[in-house]
Amino acid sequence: MRDRLRSRDLAFLATDSPATPMHNATLEIFEPGPRGFEYSHVLELIAERISYVPRYRQRLQAVPGRLANPVWVDDEEFDLSYHVRRSALPRPGNEDQLRELTARIVSRSLDRTRPLWEVYVIEGLAEGRVAILAKSHQILVDGVETVDLGQVMLDVNPDQEPLGLDEWRPARAPTPASLIASAVRESLERPSTLVSTARGNVGALLRTADAARTRATHVAGALANRRPAPDTPVTGSLSQQRRVVTIATDLADYRQVRRVHGTSVNDVVLATVTGALRAWLMTRDEALHGIKRLKAVVPMSVIDDELEATSMGTQVTGHEVYLPVGEPSAVVRLLQVSYGFHNHRETGRAVAAQRLAGIAGFAPTTFHALGSRVAAAELRRGFHLSVTNVPGPQFPLYAAGARMLESYPVHPLQPGHALAIGVTSYDGKVFYGLTVDRDLVPDADVLGQCVVEALEELKDSASDSRPRAPRGRRRTGSPTRRDRKEGSRPAGTPPASPREEST
Repeated sequence: MRDRLRSRDLAFLATDSPATPMHNATLEIFEPGPRGFEYSHVLELIAERISYVPRYRQRLQAVPGRLANPVWVDDEEFDLSYHVRRSALPRPGNEDQLRELTARIVSRSLDRTRPLWEVYVIEGLAEGRVAILAKSHQILVDGVETVDLGQVMLDVNPDQEPLGLDEWRPARAPTPASLIASAVRESLERPSTLVSTARGNVGALLRTADAARTRATHVAGALANRRPAPDTPVTGSLSQQRRVVTIATDLADYRQVRRVHGTSVNDVVLATVTGALRAWLMTRDEALHGIKRLKAVVPMSVIDDELEATSMGTQVTGHEVYLPVGEPSAVVRLLQVSYGFHNHRETGRAVAAQRLAGIAGFAPTTFHALGSRVAAAELRRGFHLSVTNVPGPQFPLYAAGARMLESYPVHPLQPGHALAIGVTSYDGKVFYGLTVDRDLVPDADVLGQCVVEALEELKDSASDSRPRAPRGRRRTGSPTRRDRKEGSRPAGTPPASPREEST
């Protein structure tokens, strides 16, 4: 039986379009080691490690007549230098130039006739630093058969010995006749395969028809000199271009807020996002009384035997939480967000951050890919934006002797969604990657600055010099007048907990 594309992955493939390229990306910045860090080093490193992810040397082969879903086959003309590319900024390159180049690269779709991934080695950054931008299609990294290439490229030891090249030889590509015969045989042996194929084909045709209707609507609007008005500032009809904003913050600040307010680091991250969205909306003169909260889907790592097993040891499921952007108090926003995760914590399925951070390799790249798959699956339930927060190791990692300084996730935008947020903690830092539609969110840099200010607001609420009212309810009797005057924990919020949970 051939390695066939699953129906849900076929749906992801059908969603892929110039306006919604379905690939995940990661932007990482490195400090060269004693022997430097050049394109040739990265090419050699990937040549060594690609054997751990065999699918990165495979392409999709369609079955004649759509009798079955496409199959994964070895690319007989696989050319590593095509996938690993060299680029540069005018020296000394700054962060704005790097973000602009990143946005242009992630705006372009991948070539479906080849393995669905690319890596860019970007030289010319200030202080001799080098950036690596890796992007992989959503169907390539499923956490079951394949993890992200970025997970196997990094080492704990800067002096890691070369592993040597493997002796890979591509298997001969199947003929059309063999593909048809295999499809017929599978349909006879497993009738469910025929049903799955039919369902996948119908779904793909419906998505194609829907995309055609959307394009026709856009053309008609353009002829009439009209543009569709989005339902909210973070939803609307997408263009084919993106902007990328990156923000680096200190993990110690989140831990301080967590300790003082009895929440989790994940709660503080979501409260920071909420405060940033609120401030950004206010800069746009949005009527916050009409947008009191935004619905976010937050992929969470769980242990659940009813979900598909992954090679990561955990499963990922979507959790819906409302971000109270209409609430003016940073502390109340934090407690409301924390309460939104109360039921998830009580299920006993939540996975501790320490466990995720301890997975071999740099697991955040794979978990971000799984998070975007969850967001795509949750589209039918409706949400405004996705926020994926993944804890990474709190010690330095290296690629070919170069130390990784920063790691920013760059998530794909789902159809109709102008904003996606990825967050990765690594080596004492918390890195935000904001992906936005270039036309719908032209002021993306303002939103990035609002993230910094929202964290500062939470830090101020947790400073040792700031007086705080006693939290919690009195066990007996009614609140005193002083209690009512100074304030207490909002009714319905969960008890304080120092647990540090993860996405």
